[in-house]
Parts: sequence; C-alpha cells; structure tokens
Amino acid sequence: MTPTRVVAFGGGHGLSASLRALRHCVPELDLDITAVVTVGDDGGSSGRLRAERGGLPPGDLRQALVALAGDHPATRRSAALFQHRFPAAGPQPPTLAAPVPIAVGDSLAGHAVGNLLLHGLTELLGDPVAALDHAGAMLGAVGRVLPMSRQPVGIEARVRGADPEHPDEVSTVRGQHQVAVTSGTVESLRLNPSAPAACAEAVTAVRAADWLIFGPGSWYTSVLPHLLVPGLADAIVSSPARRLVTLNLVAEKETSGLSLPDHLDTLRRYLPELKVDRVLADATAVGDPAAVERAAESLGARLVLAPVAVLDGTPRHDPAALGAALVPVLRADR
Repeated sequence: MTPTRVVAFGGGHGLSASLRALRHCVPELDLDITAVVTVGDDGGSSGRLRAERGGLPPGDLRQALVALAGDHPATRRSAALFQHRFPAAGPQPPTLAAPVPIAVGDSLAGHAVGNLLLHGLTELLGDPVAALDHAGAMLGAVGRVLPMSRQPVGIEARVRGADPEHPDEVSTVRGQHQVAVTSGTVESLRLNPSAPAACAEAVTAVRAADWLIFGPGSWYTSVLPHLLVPGLADAIVSSPARRLVTLNLVAEKETSGLSLPDHLDTLRRYLPELKVDRVLADATAVGDPAAVERAAESLGARLVLAPVAVLDGTPRHDPAALGAALVPVLRADR
C-alpha cells in the first residue's frame, strides 16, 4: 500500500505541533509528510535577515524542519544546533528568563543558528527549496518542508480599534508581527504583493495529497495566508485530497473576540470554494459543541472532538494526544 500523503499548512509553533503530532502517527500509519510554510515573518531574527539581506524569512521554515528531524542522536544534536540562539556578547547567566538584549554592534545576538544556515544555503545553492531539502537531509527529516512562495510576502490587515483610544476607527496594520499583536478586531486580510507566485513544488504536493491539514496556529498570520496565494488556493480547491482543520485551544491576540465557529467562517470567507471533511477540536476548548458543529457542517465537515491539549492547563496542543486523535481520521477509507 502506498503511504498516505499529508500536506500540513501553517507557520511557527502551531505548524510545529501539527508536524510533531504527525510524527507520533508514524508507528501506526505510513505517512509521506510535507509542510507548506508561510513566508511573511518580519520579526526577530527572521525580520532582521529579511531586512538586511533579503530572501525568505527562515524562522518558521526552521521550526518545521526541526519538528520533522530524525530520532538518531546525531540528528537530534543537529536539531538542537538549529534552534540555538546566540546570546549577547559577554558573560551570560546559566538560564535566561527574558529575551536576550541585543548589544549595539553585536550582529549575531538574537540570531538562531538554523536561520543563518538556511540563509547561507540559499545563497550557496541559489534556491530556497534546494536549501530546505539540503537542510532536511542534514536533520534526517522524515518529511519535506516547502515555502508557500519563493518570494517573501507582507501581511496587511484592516483593523477596527487598533488604537484603543479610537475603538470604532478602521486602520491598516502592516507586517506579520504587528498584525499578530494588534489589540483591535481584524476585518480583512491581504498579502503584499497581492498575488505572489505559489511555490511549484508545494502546488505539486497539494495536488498529489490524500489529506490537507490546516491549523492549529495563528489564524490570520499563519493559516489564512495560504488561501491568499492564487496558485496555492486553486490547488487546494481542485485537489482530490480530503481536508482537515485543527482548531486552536484559545483565541490569540490577533483573533481576540473570534469564536471557534468564526474561525471556520473565515476559511469560507477567504476561499469560498473550500470544502472540508473533518474539523478536529478539543472537547474542553469547545464547550457547547452545537455552534462549532453547525459551522463545520456548513463547510461539509464532521466535527471530531478529542482531548488534544497538554494536561498542565496551558493552551498548547500535546503532540502525542493530537497524533492519537489524528490516526483514526487519517486512516479513514484506507
């Protein structure tokens, strides 16, 4: 039997949780995993590299690679190296509870080694996809990581109440970081450029997939941008794959006031032709499931409830629990 081909969309910690969950499925399912990652990050190390040297912001791509890294001790050490972030020059305390301050003239401070490596590989090989494939081989990755586009994008939102002193005023908030931390209500989202070219390898993976997985993650800055890339959106709609949406456990700052049914409604708003087969949510996070069930059904989906959160009460998905919930879903009709 051929492996089940899964394409997971997102960026940052949400996509990382999804990929780690898929790794937990591997003992029971033969999976061919592809991650398609947003390329709008403009904060931190990624933002500095993007502003100073151009190219794709590497941070979310790095996190996806590390989530798929192999289990051999050598590859685990390589994964730890990718995640290592240079502290400011000079003596450092054994543990750092706060972000490392960046000293004037300290060009390495705050950069993750993997970000620099991905940027260097892209310069060396002349192509970000070739760089990601090479980095994946270095990490023994059990899957492939691809950007949603070979060109970096800007994320812009029309936000009501971005200025707390003018709660009814609608203004434009520019940049992924600024949209992610906005205190207002996002009314619309766009990319700049408005129609970036889709990564051809990502389109091919989507068209060949058995399952497409959206979420969890930052809805406006990590999940929805994929639906705004015309070539990728067309492939998502036309693919014979089944589609799964994994809902977040709590609202983030950018989705403050957005209910779980609202999260599903935004998918249809930005890609009206999208049909979904399953919506996976944590039973405790959902509360009364009736409204979520109706929103899922409006997309053509069945709601699946499962305990997928970590047990310490923090709003994070447990990769092992999420993987256990994914197994029967991905196994359907196999």
